[in-house]
Amino acid sequence: MPATVETPWPVALLSNKIRGYIERLGTVWVEGEVTQWGASGGNVYGKLKDLSEDATVSFTIWSSVRSRLTGDFAQGDRVVALVKPSYWVKGGSLTMQVFELRHVGLGDLLERLERLRKQLAGEGLFDASRKKPLPFLPHCIGLVTGKDSDAEKDVIRNAQLRWPAVTFRVVHAMVQGDRAAGEVTAAIQRLDADPEVDVIIVARGGGDFQNLLAFSDESVVRAAAACTTPLVSAIGHEADRPLLDEVADLRASTPTDAAKRVVPDVTDEFNRVQQARARLSTRLTGILSQEVDRVSQLRSRPVLTGSSWIIDSRSEDLTRYVARGAELAARVVERAGATLLDLRSQLRALSPQGTLDRGYAIVQVPGGAVLKAPTDAPTGTTLRITVAQGTLTATAGAPAGTETETSTPVEPTK
Repeated sequence: MPATVETPWPVALLSNKIRGYIERLGTVWVEGEVTQWGASGGNVYGKLKDLSEDATVSFTIWSSVRSRLTGDFAQGDRVVALVKPSYWVKGGSLTMQVFELRHVGLGDLLERLERLRKQLAGEGLFDASRKKPLPFLPHCIGLVTGKDSDAEKDVIRNAQLRWPAVTFRVVHAMVQGDRAAGEVTAAIQRLDADPEVDVIIVARGGGDFQNLLAFSDESVVRAAAACTTPLVSAIGHEADRPLLDEVADLRASTPTDAAKRVVPDVTDEFNRVQQARARLSTRLTGILSQEVDRVSQLRSRPVLTGSSWIIDSRSEDLTRYVARGAELAARVVERAGATLLDLRSQLRALSPQGTLDRGYAIVQVPGGAVLKAPTDAPTGTTLRITVAQGTLTATAGAPAGTETETSTPVEPTK
C-alpha cells in the first residue's frame, strides 16, 4: 500500500524496494579510470572515475570473479568493466558489482589521443611561432612535480650545481591518477601568475603510457598554451611523447636535461667570459700596435719632422718658375722684335718714301691732287713737287723745249 503520514514505510521496506528497482537494471559495460584499488579477504573494493565529467562510482569484485581475471590491475589503469548496480540494504550504499574487467585497448587510447592532437594542432597550439625563448639566466624557476620525487631532486640538484644562486618555487602535484590533470593545471596557472617566476618546468621521471595520460589531458595542454611564462616539459619519456611536449616552449628528455638546458653552467660561462676577454685583449693589442706603427710612420714623414722643408721646396719652385718665366718672356720679346723689323722692312719697301729714295718725284696740283697727265696742269698752274729730300714748287709752262722757271727752293721732306 502507498506510504502516508499515518502509514509510513519502514526503512527496511524502502531499502528493499530500492534494491529491487536497482537490480532490475541489469548489467552494463562502463569505461573509466581506476582511482582506488584495495584488496581485502580476496575481494577488491575500489572506485571508477570518468575524468571528463568528474563522476565516480564504487565497485566490488568478489573473489570468485577476481580469480577469473586475466590481467593485472592497479590504480590509474583505464578499464572497461561489466557491472551490475547493487544496493546494500544494511549499509544503505550503492555499488557496482563487477563481473568482467578488461584494460582499455591501447589502440583506443592512441586513437583518442590522436584526435585530440589533431584538434589542438588545428587550433595552432603546436606552432613553432608561438614558442617563447627561455631567459638566459633565470633567477627564479617554477617547478611542478610530485612531492619528494626523484624528478624534483634531480632538477634542483643539477640546477644549483650549475648556478648556485638560482632559486626555486616548487608546487607539488599528483603526476598520475585521477587528480593529476587538475592539480598540474592548477600548479601551472599558479606559477604563471607569480611575477617572480622566470621559467616553469613540469617534471616527472618517466613512466608507462597510461601513467603519462595526465600530461596529455586537454586542460593541462591548454593551460600550458595559455601560459605567458616560458614552459619546459620534462616528462622523461621518449617512446610516447605526451601532448604537453608539443605545446611546451622547450622539451627536455629528462628532468636532469631540463635543469641543464634552463640554467647555464657557471663554469662554462666563466670560461666563455675569459675567452672573450682574451680575444678582446688580443684584438685591442693588435689594433694598438697597428696604430702605433701608423703614428710612427706619420711622424717620420718630412711634413712632421720639420717645417723649413715647406719654405725650401716652395723657394726652389719659385726660383724655377721665375727663371722659366724670364726665359719665356725674353723669347716672346725676341720674336716680337724680329717681327717688328720684318714689318718695318715691308713697310719701308711699300711706302712712298721708298719710291722717292729711288729717284722718283710726286707732282701735286693745287688742292693736293697728284698730277697724272700733262693736260691736268694748264700753263701757269702752280705745281708742288715732292722729292726724296724735300719739296719744291714750279709753274706749268710751255710745251717741251721751253724754259721752266723755278720760283720756290726745295724744302726738306718731313
